[in-house]
Amino acid sequence: MGSFKGGIHLHYNKKRTLLNAVKTCTPPHLVAIPLLQHLGSPAKALVKAGDKVKVGTKIGESSGFMSAHVHSSISGTVKKIANYYHPVVGFAEAIHIESDEKDTKEDHIYPRNVPDNLTSEEIRQIVADCGIVGLGGATLPTHVKLSPPKDKPIDTVIINAAECEPYLTCDHMLMLTRSKEVLLGILLIIKAVNAKHAYIAIEDNKMDAYELLCSKLRSNRWDAIITPFKLATKYPHGAEKQQIKTILNKEVPLGGLPFDIGVVVQNVGTAYAIYEAVYFGKPLYERLVTVSGSCVRTPRNVLARIGTPASALIKECGGFLRPPSKLIMGGPMMGLSQSSEQWPVIKGTSGIVSLHETEIDISDYHNCIRCTKCVNACPMQLVPSRLSILAEHERYQEAKDSGITACIECGICSYVCPAKRPMVQFMKIAKAKALQK
Repeated sequence: MGSFKGGIHLHYNKKRTLLNAVKTCTPPHLVAIPLLQHLGSPAKALVKAGDKVKVGTKIGESSGFMSAHVHSSISGTVKKIANYYHPVVGFAEAIHIESDEKDTKEDHIYPRNVPDNLTSEEIRQIVADCGIVGLGGATLPTHVKLSPPKDKPIDTVIINAAECEPYLTCDHMLMLTRSKEVLLGILLIIKAVNAKHAYIAIEDNKMDAYELLCSKLRSNRWDAIITPFKLATKYPHGAEKQQIKTILNKEVPLGGLPFDIGVVVQNVGTAYAIYEAVYFGKPLYERLVTVSGSCVRTPRNVLARIGTPASALIKECGGFLRPPSKLIMGGPMMGLSQSSEQWPVIKGTSGIVSLHETEIDISDYHNCIRCTKCVNACPMQLVPSRLSILAEHERYQEAKDSGITACIECGICSYVCPAKRPMVQFMKIAKAKALQK
């Protein structure tokens, strides 16, 4: 069992959602499906007001290589295309669809026999056609990750099943309930990039999933190709550079990508989405979402359609026991606070976490006291105290020269800071400024 330098141990708060079975949400009467749900260029609308659509209809077309198709999550009528709440960028163009309550699927969504001679290119094309993106939160179009440069052959695939963020358990639950399907998706990823082997990186607080995967691998004789790798439970073991270092003892060069050292990292949820795309022709129009936090009556994982308002998922979990002071899309370390419950579920929505005022420290921050806690904990071995001060004073070029672009925005520096400095917020701004130059 391996680890990496730096990192911290958190209160994970995961047990409550694992005690309840996954609930399939009722398809909503209205959805607002953003055309931007991925890194890169927004999709271009293919429909207009008045058009009829089915579940799985392509309603937004990729606008380039670094983009992804968007599909309808319900059947019904397009009401309008207009700006709407977006949980990442604030507001974005979205396609609003009213349900016909029939939930009719497109004809191309059906179980199919997958031939053994399916080529790498055919797998990548299916993935692109189905609009699959990284479901761990980064939302990089998956066909891009499955298309390494020809001069950088891939030897190893790492499946990120660490799920190190507090509260989130959708990946854990997926492994418990769809283990064989996840493994079939991993085999497709291996074939798509012509790799020799894959590791499933899983923290040791998920031993039930680890043991189940080991059993499935042995019974299907896939254990020579896929190896579960037990990680120490430590945040941020879900970061791909930390996983690569722990599992392979290799380091991604500064400014480089896993491609550069022959590695591809994919989220376990993405592997399952690839399985569904290839074995059923199913576009990415729904996903598992963890709804949790101290304010939710019945925390659980729900299967939700893309475009469903967050408020509907909270209602499916019994509503609020008490009003939340903070509602977060994602986990509390790297997630984004929301000002409304009306934002729609998007492809990158791994969780909805509600926190009460007693769990949030909103005191004013102070000057750095040079305690070095952030330096000792930084998983990228940076000096966050110095970088955040440079960022605070808008000395962006100096911050860039000092390595700020290597920051993975994990939030550890802010978490451990006794002066309560919003270090990661400063660094996000400076990093964005530095990358513009």
